[in-house]
Amino acid sequence: MGIVVAHRSVYASVMMVVSMLLALPLAANQPRTTPADGSIRLRTPWGDPSFQGVWTNATITPLERPPALADKPFLTEEEVADLEHRAEQDLFIERAPQPGDVGTYNRVWGDRGTRVAGGRTSLVVDPPDGRIPYTPDARKAQELTDAAYGMGSFNNHLEIDTGERCLTDGLPFVPYFYNNNYQILQTPQHVAILHEMYQEVRIIPLDGRPHVGPNVGQWLGDARGHWDGDTLVIETTNFDDKTHYRWAEDWRASRPTLHLVERFTRVDEETIDYQFTVTDPTMFTRPWTAAAPLWANRAAGATIGQLYEYACHEGNYAMVNVLSGARAQEKAAAEGPSTETSLK
Repeated sequence: MGIVVAHRSVYASVMMVVSMLLALPLAANQPRTTPADGSIRLRTPWGDPSFQGVWTNATITPLERPPALADKPFLTEEEVADLEHRAEQDLFIERAPQPGDVGTYNRVWGDRGTRVAGGRTSLVVDPPDGRIPYTPDARKAQELTDAAYGMGSFNNHLEIDTGERCLTDGLPFVPYFYNNNYQILQTPQHVAILHEMYQEVRIIPLDGRPHVGPNVGQWLGDARGHWDGDTLVIETTNFDDKTHYRWAEDWRASRPTLHLVERFTRVDEETIDYQFTVTDPTMFTRPWTAAAPLWANRAAGATIGQLYEYACHEGNYAMVNVLSGARAQEKAAAEGPSTETSLK
């Protein structure tokens, strides 16, 4: 019960700060300006480009380019239309669970979206091959992590990844199976980004203050923002060393060597061009960049109205079940085949 109470207390405190930002006018009520090129730019009452509202980055475009499309950075219009049509139809397919699973996710739970991002075959735009430039050791570690997902020995809670423990999946924000909504709020001095997954809130100062000292590390790092013309640039450093935990994706693990730069540019009334560049010499042979557009369009998957609390498995009941299930499997294996099994 103490875990739940603490969770509620932290959530209430964070949402109090966000609610003060919510009192500001949202993008729909903000004045428009028309630049010389005739394009429309929504701006805040104090003149900054506005990103306020609820957005989604749900897409069927993979992070890395599939090997079969190695030399093809873009799809044709016909290929895009076909993929999006099939994705739309796929929402209605009820699949049988895999052996050992207790069930499966249908369209009520899934939130992958049905759009191809910019006609591209990968979200990674640099390097040109659309692949994350892992070091040999990092690639091997990531492959082992992928192969072990859901298959661990589960001797204790540390063998369950941080996402399954309802902590975080790390930065940057990349499209996932569900919970791809983000609510952005602005003041002249701050930008707040509320991620639907885990109710993560990032509050980014824009007033030019320096990063915290090098000895202060945080799970989601220390973010500072500034304007580069009409583009909001967020630089995040000071990630704490959490590499001793298990992560679903090693490259997103919190580590002191990680350096993240994000760029937000308003394209039109329903689109933000969101790009991020990741630098980490312990994981990658060079910096790399991905582009994952944010959409406000309902057809793209953006929610209507406020974001509600994502309580994950509150009280970590699922963790208890995972560990007890692993012990039950070990007991069954030690006892050998049952009489029923031996008669078959």
